[in-house]
Amino acid sequence: MKMNVKEAFVSRRSVRRFLPDLVTKDKIENILECAAFAPSGHNIQPWHVYVVQGKKKEEITNSILASIKDGTAKNFKQEFDYYPTEWFEPFISRRRAVGFELYKLLNISKDDYEARDKQMQENFHFFGAPVGMFVTMDRRLATGTFMDVGMFIQSILVGARGEGLHSCGQVAFTKFHTLIADQLDFKENEMLVCGISIGYEDTKAPENDLRVEKLKCEDFTTFLS
Repeated sequence: MKMNVKEAFVSRRSVRRFLPDLVTKDKIENILECAAFAPSGHNIQPWHVYVVQGKKKEEITNSILASIKDGTAKNFKQEFDYYPTEWFEPFISRRRAVGFELYKLLNISKDDYEARDKQMQENFHFFGAPVGMFVTMDRRLATGTFMDVGMFIQSILVGARGEGLHSCGQVAFTKFHTLIADQLDFKENEMLVCGISIGYEDTKAPENDLRVEKLKCEDFTTFLS
């Protein structure tokens, strides 16, 4: 039975451990066909999606991990700033709350940098998900295009719930855009915006017990009349 729209929105969250169970192509196509209706300024539809599975997904994982191991990853930089250079309230407290709770669930102490690095590298294993996606846009477009692509990505994440799947949006991949561009043969002006892992949640994994606090409507809304 398909879930209703509200249930899909409310149940969407970042899952960080997936089962290896096969995700059928028709489910992925359904998600993307629905996401195609996301709004964009002047209907420019500025997104492109690469769906990776099997050998190609493994090749991307191996290339990133190899760069971390040989130290070349230190020279890689993201093409755009996702996070601020200096954090401030209330945003820094919200960020810390997620990190503290995740590491608590994984029984990783604050000063266990080796374990933290290992957990971070799980991003590049797609958290065990059988399907990975990479969303790109043309870098010659303007800042507003990021809003368009963001709405498209949200449509994918919510659409995954409608298919009984879970997901995790991963900006961590963008640091390695040159490696991924080579693997996927990007066009000259194609810029990686986000990676996404999609699959069935491993409900026994402790990291998937993470539940983050969301603001109430009245916390961020001003009604005027």
